This record gives sequence, structure tokens and C-alpha cells, in this order.
Amino acid sequence: MNRLTHILYLHGFKSSPKSFKAQMLARHIEALNAQGAAVTWCCPQLPPSPASAWALIQRSSTTWPVETMAVIGSSLGGFYATVLAEHRGCRAAVINPAVEPARDLARYIGEQTSYHDPDDHFFFRAEFIDELKAIAPTGITRPERYWGLIAKGDEVLDWHEMHQRYQGTHLTLLEGSDHAVSDFAQHMPGLLNWLGLPAAA
Repeated sequence: MNRLTHILYLHGFKSSPKSFKAQMLARHIEALNAQGAAVTWCCPQLPPSPASAWALIQRSSTTWPVETMAVIGSSLGGFYATVLAEHRGCRAAVINPAVEPARDLARYIGEQTSYHDPDDHFFFRAEFIDELKAIAPTGITRPERYWGLIAKGDEVLDWHEMHQRYQGTHLTLLEGSDHAVSDFAQHMPGLLNWLGLPAAA
């Protein structure tokens, strides 16, 4: 496996780059870079529109070398990470990934509040459902490119669906935990190992 040079992290619905998983990974990459690792880290704020989010994801990584890049996504970000991996052929790590977001997010049409900023409101529009359908991948073409972390204790998404969709990948199935994977610190070393990065700076 080629040495990793670029990482794109994609947050979930109503989330942001302030998510604790994104922050934990960002601090780790910063520490590694301080020791000379030279890994590019990118964690953009994704817009509510899936079409706009997909355009931003592509712009953020279009010049990156496929062989040495990886995308990490949590929840809806896991869906986007899969879209990118299937589009570009890069490695992808998914954490409780949304499998059918067009179906699941239909009930969220209307005004929403961001998790990390109560003053930040946005409107999730009905047309966004069709935008999700338009970019949805038909399946996982090369499971060996994927690493997955799925919690049976996920209170938002059905772990059975996630497990079925990502069968054949480098998959860790947690007996408990939750949608956010609040115990992510325990599982981050496994992700870093898969990425080929040191677990401790």
C-alpha cells in the first residue's frame, strides 16, 4: 500500500468540522506532520444541498493522487465518502455510514439547526432528496478499498443495513456504542493502522 499523503474528512448531517471525531483526527495528523509526516488534511463544511456538497468534495480533492489519498466519512459523510471512492477509485473509511439517505432524510425536510452551533439554521429542501438519489452509487465495486466501523447500538441508522451494504470490507462491528461512536478514541488506532499511519505521535 502506498504511503498516505492526503486525507479528506466528511462530516454527517447537521454536523460540522467541529465534530469530535474530526477534531481528534485533525489533532493527530497535525502531530504527525510536526514530526515530518507531510499529510494534507481537509475537512470542509458541507452545504445542505447534496449537489453542492458533492461539487465541493470533488473540488477539494480533484488534484489529489488517487493511489495515496483516502476519504473518511461519518453518517451522511460516509455516504459521500462512498460516492467519492466509487467515482475516483480511492480508499474510503466509513463510520456508521448512511446507506439510504434519500429515504431517511425525507423526514427532515424543513428548517434544521446545526449540532455545533445553535445559532446556525439551515433549510433542508425537498429537492435535496432527488439530489441524493442522483449521486447515489449503485454498489460497492471493490470492497478491499473500504474500512468500516459500524455500531449495533446506533440509535439513528439500522446497523443491519450498513452491515449488508459493506460486506466484504475491512469491517469492525461494535456490539454497543452509538451513532456518534462516542468511544471513537478506542477505535481510532484501528483506522490509523488501516491508513498506514502511526497510532501514537
